[in-house]
Amino acid sequence: MSLEVVLNELSFNSLAPDINTARDRVSNLIETIILVQENAKSITPYTHYEFHSTVLAPDYFLYSWLQDKAVDRDAQRFILTLANKPFTEDINTENYEFSHEGEAAIGLGVAYLLDALSISLLSEEIWNCSCLSLDVTKIDENEELIEEKIELLHVSCSNHVIEHTDWIQNCIKIEIRDGIELWECQKDLFPYLEFCDVVQKQFHNIKRGQLELKLVKEALIQLDRCCQNWTTGFFSTEGYSLEVSGESKPTIQKYSKERTFRCPDGQKRLFEQHIKLKVCNWRIHFFPKKPGEKIIIGYVGRHLPTENYPT
Repeated sequence: MSLEVVLNELSFNSLAPDINTARDRVSNLIETIILVQENAKSITPYTHYEFHSTVLAPDYFLYSWLQDKAVDRDAQRFILTLANKPFTEDINTENYEFSHEGEAAIGLGVAYLLDALSISLLSEEIWNCSCLSLDVTKIDENEELIEEKIELLHVSCSNHVIEHTDWIQNCIKIEIRDGIELWECQKDLFPYLEFCDVVQKQFHNIKRGQLELKLVKEALIQLDRCCQNWTTGFFSTEGYSLEVSGESKPTIQKYSKERTFRCPDGQKRLFEQHIKLKVCNWRIHFFPKKPGEKIIIGYVGRHLPTENYPT
């Protein structure tokens, strides 16, 4: 499975004082991305739309760098391969606003939505860190405004990549090509989860290349880790990159049947708690029984009807 990496456009805002410094910065960026690629085997890069028009130094643009005879031609070819997937393409950010240190941060926001690795040009000391804070403002399904500060995994030099090596390799440890393979590998991927029978068909409907495949897999991996560490008290996903909520009373009163599923032990349960998958309008409904027992997954698919959104 390819690791998604997203270029932080804010890191290009600080211009190099001269062309030589600009060349050095881009060389460092290339070395960093290549090291990520070596660890991940394959990457899917996202850049901003005007990537080639980026200004690197006074009167020296990225397209100038691409034509610069003092720059290695292989390096130029490598940069050209990065610009084939603008990060606002096919990524729905409609209900979100993202900022870093008060500046709008679309690239970092996309990295958050995709659970991807953010990468910066090391143009300022602010980008010389292995994690970045991101302010996220979003509108939930009840049309309420929610604000939170989250931490993003981030690299801008080889040392940061080395620090994240285990995370990078775990992301691509088991290659899953479609929902059928996801179901077949469930015991290896999610040893602390168990699944209702209806989920098998829902997994099988996830096709190869479908965006939801990665999102479902990553969310369930996070939930599995959360269950593994749940030893006492009430179940909580605090500290994990999961967006979890319950249902409103009017929704439960009207649509409880749609959220009730037969579990592996034969008992029918109401699956009120659910994970909201970023980017797409999908939900994962789950039921935590008690510490030390597996969490049950009852539903994986499109948003179920609610009082506010019946269809």
